[in-house]
Amino acid sequence: MILSPFDNDEYAEIREGVRRLCANFPGEYWRELDAKREYPTEFVKALTDAGYLSVLIPEEYGGSGLGLGAAAAILETIQAEGCNGGACHAQMYTMGTILRHGSEEQKKQYLPRIATGELRLQAFGVTEPTSGTDTTALRTFAQREGDEYVVNGQKIWTSRAEHSDLMLLLARTTPRDQAAKKTEGLSTFIVDMKKALADGSLTIRPIRTMMNHATTEVFFDNMRIPAANLLGEEGKGFRYILSGMNAERVLIAAECVGDAKWFTKKSVDYAKERQVFGKAIGGNQGVSFPIARAYANMRAAELMVHEAARMYEKGIPNGAEANMAKLLAADASVEAGNVCIQTHGGFGFAEEYDVERKFRETRLYQVAPISTNLIMSYLSEHVLGMPRSY
Repeated sequence: MILSPFDNDEYAEIREGVRRLCANFPGEYWRELDAKREYPTEFVKALTDAGYLSVLIPEEYGGSGLGLGAAAAILETIQAEGCNGGACHAQMYTMGTILRHGSEEQKKQYLPRIATGELRLQAFGVTEPTSGTDTTALRTFAQREGDEYVVNGQKIWTSRAEHSDLMLLLARTTPRDQAAKKTEGLSTFIVDMKKALADGSLTIRPIRTMMNHATTEVFFDNMRIPAANLLGEEGKGFRYILSGMNAERVLIAAECVGDAKWFTKKSVDYAKERQVFGKAIGGNQGVSFPIARAYANMRAAELMVHEAARMYEKGIPNGAEANMAKLLAADASVEAGNVCIQTHGGFGFAEEYDVERKFRETRLYQVAPISTNLIMSYLSEHVLGMPRSY
């Protein structure tokens, strides 16, 4: 069953390579990790060794030098094969911030070692308990002292912090009431997490959630960062993070499209095989029509993902398109998941079918890294020109 003509697009060879890799990590592997809430170390290592996590790193720094479309194809295929790229997808979208705003010295210092897997860049420290999605209200502060910054504060929902060597951190360097605009006075840093953990200035506390997502809260207690680890200009970090967030939206959307493809294939296969009263249940419109609609909505979302990735690669502002891709794809994957559960009936809740696990995993993306309601607020105000939502 061909779920999309894009399965045979310019990234067909990459998709096939990812499929072969994923075949070594079947449902049993993910179910065991899910039950124990363990990180998929072997899977991440396999992706790293195959070069898939360094696809966005330029060739001169040891990567493939491909565009966002290739990264999206990789993550989509991972999800469509029943695996979970949530353990390592952050490396792709945090990479863009270093590539676009890092100095040549920073790129030479970090990118080659990230490409080989010697270093992991998985942690993204932005959200705080009191700020939520109002990034400009964050309180974590980095005070300049000579050749260092001293950081104090807290972040929450910092996923993969326990499994990362480096963190991309957004902190205030100018008090909010002293900044010319609320979006100014925020700076972005590369944090050596292993060093901070060793000297006791960084504390990581896991947060147990309904899916195996390795998320945490982190605390900074007089954590010292070399001034050389500042990305770009001091006080301009909010703009740097935003450019990375558009890439994040596209890549998460691609994962949701992959999830929707997995659910749809699972639904179709079961609807063909399952016999009730001597006939395949797929012959009933009440079963087949919801699957068909879920497929149509997935395809619509997929087209928006491709458009948002194309614009990003060409340097065209794609904030609206990236957000719409995330909105449509997250909704499409949850719809396809719901249909898959309904198609399977009681078996949709049985662990061995993997439907319930995949549904828990994909349900996250209607909430994070940005909720669908906030996307609609953004579109209402900034695209359609309606009054600011409150």
